[in-house]
Amino acid sequence: MFVVFLKSVITFLVVFFVIRLMGKRQIGEMQPFELVITLIIAEVACIPMNDPYIPLYYGLIPIFTLATLHIILSFLSRKSVKLRKVLSGNSVIVIDKSGINYVNLKKMNMNIDDLIEAVRTAGYVDFSQIAYAIVETNGQLCVVEKEQSANSGSESGNEEESESKTLLPLELVIDGKYNEENLALSGTPKSEISRVLDENDLRLSDVLYADVRQDGNAYFSPKRKPAFCAPLAIDGGNNW
Repeated sequence: MFVVFLKSVITFLVVFFVIRLMGKRQIGEMQPFELVITLIIAEVACIPMNDPYIPLYYGLIPIFTLATLHIILSFLSRKSVKLRKVLSGNSVIVIDKSGINYVNLKKMNMNIDDLIEAVRTAGYVDFSQIAYAIVETNGQLCVVEKEQSANSGSESGNEEESESKTLLPLELVIDGKYNEENLALSGTPKSEISRVLDENDLRLSDVLYADVRQDGNAYFSPKRKPAFCAPLAIDGGNNW
């Protein structure tokens, strides 16, 4: 009995240390590979605790191996955008300016009931209030609300004008690398980004994050300088 008690205490301390080492994400914020590793750790941790005749290291070695694997994958995903997409996938727009995007819903293996539940969980019951809804890589739904007109009883023309003010940022640069797909979608030439970088004495590798909105206003966040906004000449402002 004492052996089981001692093994349980040691296993708890090890698992607690490993989870702290992996980070402070909640279950709902984990990327798929992080959730898989966490579930496996929980399973292998029980093996030596349940049987006093199984050596403790039968559980500890897999736990440390999985923790090391998590650290390596997290490091590589920070360095490689392609690997990050393989491990975590991409964010998917399920509601856009045209309404519910059925094609993207199918890609996410979601049905309308799933979408309704996610929208309600995000605090919305009226789809007409939503300009964009995005399923993030961790499964959470991000909702961008339509801007309301100053006069709630305005005519339809004013409503359309108000709706057009809702702007959705489109990522152009992440960790010093271009997002070619979004560059094409937004109609943003690389020369425009280079122009802004040159004006601010920056290189592409210095940019941690950059995005652009439908009106051409872009946001740049360098690694070691304050973030700033700058206008870009884009051709595809109506494409998203």
